Amino acid sequence: MRRLCFLLTVILFSLVSPGQEHYLLVGTYDSPKSEGIYVYKFNSIDGSVKEAGHIKTSNPSYIAISPDQQFVYAVHENGKDGKGGEVAAFSFNKQTGQLTLINQQSTGGDHPCYVEVDKTGKWVFAGNYSSGSLSVFPVTPNGGLAPASSLIQHEGAGQNLQRQKSPHVHCTIMSADNKWLYVPDLGTDKLMIYQFDAGTGKLISGKQPYSISEPGSGPRHFTFDSGNKYGYLIEELSGTVVAYKYKNGKLKKIQRTSTMPAGDTSFAGSADIHVSPDGKFLYASNRSYSNTITIYSVNQKGKLTLISHQPTLGKTPRNFNFDPSGNFLLVGNQNSDEIVIFNRDPASGLLSDSGKRIAVGKPVCIKWITLQ
Repeated sequence: MRRLCFLLTVILFSLVSPGQEHYLLVGTYDSPKSEGIYVYKFNSIDGSVKEAGHIKTSNPSYIAISPDQQFVYAVHENGKDGKGGEVAAFSFNKQTGQLTLINQQSTGGDHPCYVEVDKTGKWVFAGNYSSGSLSVFPVTPNGGLAPASSLIQHEGAGQNLQRQKSPHVHCTIMSADNKWLYVPDLGTDKLMIYQFDAGTGKLISGKQPYSISEPGSGPRHFTFDSGNKYGYLIEELSGTVVAYKYKNGKLKKIQRTSTMPAGDTSFAGSADIHVSPDGKFLYASNRSYSNTITIYSVNQKGKLTLISHQPTLGKTPRNFNFDPSGNFLLVGNQNSDEIVIFNRDPASGLLSDSGKRIAVGKPVCIKWITLQ
């Protein structure tokens, strides 16, 4: 009997071991059902979730985690006379899962929709959507933010008169070597490339200053593959993914393909894009009428082959992310106030409904912190 009890104790401990539990952080838009950033404990064995707490903060539509996972940075996606946006800094307690506000700074623009931390944890970047500008913030010793050290204003427009009358910065992605910052501008149909100096925080245009998208395509989010040999851009207005060969900061287009189901001519409203942790599959979300995750296989040369379109079982999949094990994919369905948890088959890349949901108002960003 003692031996049996001991074995049961070991089994139960393994089910909740630190390696299998993680903190899930969710950024939201303000709504009657949400009021800030939510923190959950997520079990990567069975996909179960338990809320650990939340902190009130205004429209934290995108969040970023510091490299040491001690700090969280969130945009306040607000606008007022060109200077309504802010970025807030929070400390994170891994023992309790609680966030504590340190301070906040103006982004120098309106409606910041993306935030990124460099690999040293000493610099934070924010993209102002409505103002079409990019801010750089020094990180203070306590994890807070100093006032912006620079503000880069984009110029230009696109052919879509409703969506591209002016620049619209939508993403700020740092390369793995911390030397290059990639900034898709939905308004100008350009993926901007900046060389980054981690010592000074300065950004200058790269030798290849940008990659041009097709007119009216609206570049939105960018990501790299796990081996940092290829990059992938999702274009919101055209519903397309562009694959690039990447080397020393430069991008060379190798493919452009649709994200939409065959025969679906509705507006795509494409949003997010991620490569699976094993590097074998790429996933892209379509909002608008489609509400799907498009799944591609990735070959050894970085090119994509369509596998399937998975309905997100909700409305407006603005953001999605894999859990740290890669066995689950969580989709934030913004307009149905719910995160849907999908099982992911690592062999086929296909998704299936786990039956588990997280009820939260306007979920628009999903990030992870290891429990210990």
